Amino acid sequence: MAKDLKDLKKKKNCTFCSDKIDTLDYKDVSKLKRYLSEAGKILPRRITGTCAKHQRMLSNAVKKAREAALLDYVFEN
Repeated sequence: MAKDLKDLKKKKNCTFCSDKIDTLDYKDVSKLKRYLSEAGKILPRRITGTCAKHQRMLSNAVKKAREAALLDYVFEN
């Protein structure tokens, strides 16, 4: 039974590591939007599967894009 639970919790691989991306560009809004919720919040690592290094880079890029008015702080429904 414990083995069944491990099968359900599959480790997600970081897409940035697999694509060998060293830096994230804050101007690439379409890529950044994939890591935002419908409300405009940054999705956590456990959902996106990014590693800690790229999650920090992602959050900084999103914050910088919001500051430059490329992304909204809150998405309206």
